[in-house]
Amino acid sequence: MAGGGSTPELVAAVAGAGGLGFLAAGYRTASAMRDEIDRTRALTSRPFGVNVFMPAAGEVDHAAVAAYRERLRPEAARLGVEAGVPGARDDDYDAKIKALLDDPPAFVGFTFGCPDAEVIRALQSRGAKVIVTVTTDAEARSASAADALCVQGAEAGGHRGSFADTAEEPLALRELLARVRGVTGRPLIAAGGLGTREDVADVLARGAAAAQLGTAFLRCPESGASSVHKAALADPRFTTTAMTRAFSGRPARGLVNRFLAEHDAHAPAAYPDVHFVTSPLRRAAAARNDPDTVSLWAGEGFRHATDAPAAEVVAALTPR
Repeated sequence: MAGGGSTPELVAAVAGAGGLGFLAAGYRTASAMRDEIDRTRALTSRPFGVNVFMPAAGEVDHAAVAAYRERLRPEAARLGVEAGVPGARDDDYDAKIKALLDDPPAFVGFTFGCPDAEVIRALQSRGAKVIVTVTTDAEARSASAADALCVQGAEAGGHRGSFADTAEEPLALRELLARVRGVTGRPLIAAGGLGTREDVADVLARGAAAAQLGTAFLRCPESGASSVHKAALADPRFTTTAMTRAFSGRPARGLVNRFLAEHDAHAPAAYPDVHFVTSPLRRAAAARNDPDTVSLWAGEGFRHATDAPAAEVVAALTPR
């Protein structure tokens, strides 16, 4: 849950309740990631993981990004800020790998691609289990060096963790789980739209070794999600989710709000360039408690999210 939802307090609470919590390294520097690992270790002796974004690859249409930035000028002016400018596209990846190799947590996950086999072997040699997020059976085949695969279905909230940024229609979780089971013997972690004990039991019965949930924990007191995000997840006027590039330039599922509805069709496929462009707007909107101009990432099961402590959420989700 890059962007603030994941905190050491949330990870420690989940770990203490018998789950496996993950820190989000995305959008953080290697130093900030290291600090959060240290803080988590001070809160729990249980195993936990860190999830890393692979560097953005591919060519960017800079003219399209500039045009989108110009389109958002009135939004920025209304909020009293300037639209951002694209920055580094590697998310401090090399420094994060070095820091993780120096002292890794029990698990290291990767999203938006699969690291080189050398990186995977190096982390494994330091005692870490490596998990790679996959969204197709082809991606699962190419991630065979990983210890486990996180199988992310179309229902998942936040960014689609695909290796390539394409417009290909994502598969629903249960169909994807069956396809991936057919091409690999690696343990599979099912993710995407899960929100109840019955959901968890169902994916385990279908061959998953574990179930992964994110949206279910966003309203917890230990969550670092903004107050406007937490409130929106329970607000009856937000009734549906959709995939959009409007906030970051990469497909991501969130609650349908005004910004998404007005700008989605105009957003270029340019990640993280668009993320940088909209970042000042999203910060200013959150400060104003404006849910119609922030990214409200949420999976299809968002209505099941409660404001209960994380330990209670884990207990409620655990099959009996």
